[in-house]
Amino acid sequence: MSNHQPVRIDVVSDVVCPWCFIGKRRLEKAIELSPDIPVEVHWRPYFLNDWIPREGISREQYLTTKFGSPERYKGIAQRVAAAASAEGLTYAIDKISRQPNTLDAHRLIRWAERIGKAADMKQKLMDLYFTEGADLTNRQVLTRAAADVGLDAKEIEKALARDDDVAKIEREALSAKEAGIEGVPCFIFDGKFAISGAQAPEYLAEAIARVARSADAAE
Repeated sequence: MSNHQPVRIDVVSDVVCPWCFIGKRRLEKAIELSPDIPVEVHWRPYFLNDWIPREGISREQYLTTKFGSPERYKGIAQRVAAAASAEGLTYAIDKISRQPNTLDAHRLIRWAERIGKAADMKQKLMDLYFTEGADLTNRQVLTRAAADVGLDAKEIEKALARDDDVAKIEREALSAKEAGIEGVPCFIFDGKFAISGAQAPEYLAEAIARVARSADAAE
């Protein structure tokens, strides 16, 4: 490949979306399959459950509202957990007791992007939620997570107590839905075309190569 600009990939996703958890890992594998193609990944907010209040709700209440009952979700959850396991991830279904509003989680990802740690922040939050069953509406949990990836804990604690970037996150998440994104993860390549769903690494790698070839042809 020539020394063209990196392929830009905007990933629209939510930290409590299990297929986004899986999709992130598959994208990482796709990038590994394309070592000669530079990429630039940006994580964009999406509210899978925009009806959940800022303080979150119990997992039982959430599953009852969305699926009819926790029991009705078990079959789906087991299939998703198996898919996660195949990617080396752990979806500990029984550990999750709270369903969070993810506005603050998306704020952390935005702040982490300023120091080049957005992907690390995203992964940390997903691991906390899916693997450890942590409550992502708990600001102590969020502050510790931010510190773990290199952000200043005291500054994050203060920022979370204010409305820093709340309007920007809400506007960006709404714009994604207004653009017709109904399922996540959604991978947008160089602003030219989008792929929805946690697709196989090979499929995503081919999309990366296609965009790179297109850029080469245009030079």
